[in-house]
Amino acid sequence: MGFKKVVILALAGLLAIAAMIGGCSFMKDTPVITEKKYPDGPITIIVPTGPGGSPDLMARAMEKAAMKYLGYPLVVKNIPGGAATIGWNELAGSKPDGYTIGVTTTGIILQPLYGPTRYHYPTALEPLAEVGTLPIVLAVRSDQPWESIDDVVKYAQEHPGEIKYAHPGLGAPTHIVAEMFAKAAGIDIKQVPFVTATDAVGAFLGGHVQLLFMSTPELKEQIRSGRVRVLAVAAEQRLTDDPELQKVPTFKEQGLDVVFNLWHGIGAPKMMPKDVQDRLAEGLRNIVNEPEFKENMSKIGLTVKYLGPQECSERWMADNARLTKFVKESGIAERIAAQKN
Repeated sequence: MGFKKVVILALAGLLAIAAMIGGCSFMKDTPVITEKKYPDGPITIIVPTGPGGSPDLMARAMEKAAMKYLGYPLVVKNIPGGAATIGWNELAGSKPDGYTIGVTTTGIILQPLYGPTRYHYPTALEPLAEVGTLPIVLAVRSDQPWESIDDVVKYAQEHPGEIKYAHPGLGAPTHIVAEMFAKAAGIDIKQVPFVTATDAVGAFLGGHVQLLFMSTPELKEQIRSGRVRVLAVAAEQRLTDDPELQKVPTFKEQGLDVVFNLWHGIGAPKMMPKDVQDRLAEGLRNIVNEPEFKENMSKIGLTVKYLGPQECSERWMADNARLTKFVKESGIAERIAAQKN
């Protein structure tokens, strides 16, 4: 081997060693980035109802705290219609990258039971958090003689089919609670469905029906003014944090197995990366536990109780099994199908 060739090889070796040393130095000072930081931009939160309802108010209360706990804003996007299915279709069909999440409610379990939906939401969506529940109550007007559930049941037994109750639509959570009550008490009461909760409350206050099954936000003013009397709440426990309702017994306390969890939560498209899911769940937990957020939810009647992704998933499965059974046995699904035809 010639001297010139030896020199060239030696220089090449030295350059290679220098490059290795330089490379090691660079690697030592700069960490290897294996994945993109999340989040690195705004997150859209789909609300499957119009502005002003409890899902919308919940999302906007979260929006206020998002920068603090997620580092980027939540952007509320209302997509109403189709009993929330249009918004949930949009959510289920979105990219599972953590930049599109949505408000979920118990309706996500119910809608696939009433007819074909574009997605089967309990399996197409990933629960991230349960935020809280809206209690459903049985109310009578204050000018009526009934002071307890026993009074209503006794009257219904003596006058079968005479009592009428209002609810905002076939298959609505409030309608399901009414059916649960009638079945548990063994009484015949007649339903009068309305298009909206406002219509149902108006008919009730106007004396066109005797009973009203409704979530508490729609009745707060009437309860405070003393126009209505609440006889029972369809919850596992009394609403001890609600000054107007803390003394109202549950249906279960009065011997009737009537419990309905009208929950509000946050979901996302299925197949989200685990690290993104964990980051979102952490941020949502912190938002829900914010005192200001809890205070805002109290104003709309939402009882805040955080559940994480795993607990939330278990709730979805349990509610799906229970409600599927009840909707079929009660004939609600058949009546809805007949109404559509």
